[in-house]
Amino acid sequence: MRLDDRRVVVTAAGRDFGRTLAIRLADLGAEVFLSARRLDAAERVRDEIRGRGRQRVHAFACDLTDATSVRAFAADVARHTGHIDLLVNNGSRYLHGPDLLSATDEDITDTLASGATGTVLTVKHFLPLLLESAQPDIVTMVSACGTAGHRRSDAHDAFYAAKSAQAGFAEILSARLRPRGVRVISLYPPDFDNPDPLSAQWDTTPRESGSTLTAHSLVECVLFAVAQPRDCFIKSFHFEQA
Repeated sequence: MRLDDRRVVVTAAGRDFGRTLAIRLADLGAEVFLSARRLDAAERVRDEIRGRGRQRVHAFACDLTDATSVRAFAADVARHTGHIDLLVNNGSRYLHGPDLLSATDEDITDTLASGATGTVLTVKHFLPLLLESAQPDIVTMVSACGTAGHRRSDAHDAFYAAKSAQAGFAEILSARLRPRGVRVISLYPPDFDNPDPLSAQWDTTPRESGSTLTAHSLVECVLFAVAQPRDCFIKSFHFEQA
């Protein structure tokens, strides 16, 4: 699949899966607008992508816990383009610890703000640009922790709460945006391997039936969903844990 005609926004792309997704989408020809909480982190990934000969990539600072920062990010992107085709909500702080008392109030607030409030605000402020697209899609990296009854993670209760909020938001958003042609796609992965997409491990990490889910497969799920004809609204991907 080629993405030469797609303009894509990826939040929290300074490291981990956000970086992976930004690199892979750019490799397929997309024009990528990527953000990280710190501008230098976003610029580092931008420069990695440009070093691969992909020049249509732009870096921005965006703190998902700060409404002013989210608004500024959307406004900055709007100064570069009149529409975007794909918004990837990847940003959400992970908080470890299966004990409610183990985290500070500040950590809990930051986790909820980045995952829940940040996702809602990002969609709100990028929606006008999405509505200008002929093929608008919203992809949200939720987590198995956002699935009802899930108990297998050692994530903190606040992370579970943030992911449950993302899941609920995506559910109602899918129904309300479908009449406007916007597809809302959510991924609910368990813990997964994220080999560096610029290393040999990207293609050599095992992807057998007994293997841990990989970022490589998650990227392919995203590509599969957005490649479907516009009458095909794939709401979610759920995965068995190895």
